[in-house]
Amino acid sequence: MANEQHIPRPTLDQEAVHTHLHAARQSPTPVTVWTAIGDIPVLLAEVDRLARLLTRTRWDFADLLAAARATLSADHDGESDPLTYLRNAVAEHRTWLPPDDGELAE
Repeated sequence: MANEQHIPRPTLDQEAVHTHLHAARQSPTPVTVWTAIGDIPVLLAEVDRLARLLTRTRWDFADLLAAARATLSADHDGESDPLTYLRNAVAEHRTWLPPDDGELAE
């Protein structure tokens, strides 16, 4: 089971966004429509943040997969210490930290 402290949490109030959208659909007054429209920048920022997290996850996975393949190949070739590739990749692997505000603003 994954360690829950490393699971990224949404940075927006999804219930509020749904409420604003529902209100604009039910009673499309200028206030309800503009309130719903006001959620768009927050939603776009969340999409951008999640895309950055997904990109990092893909790179981390690719690095670890390459190390695993190199380890298997080294073992197949009869190298004396085939786990070196995997040990090095794990040693270089960074602990997951949520992006800071500076990363989100880029």
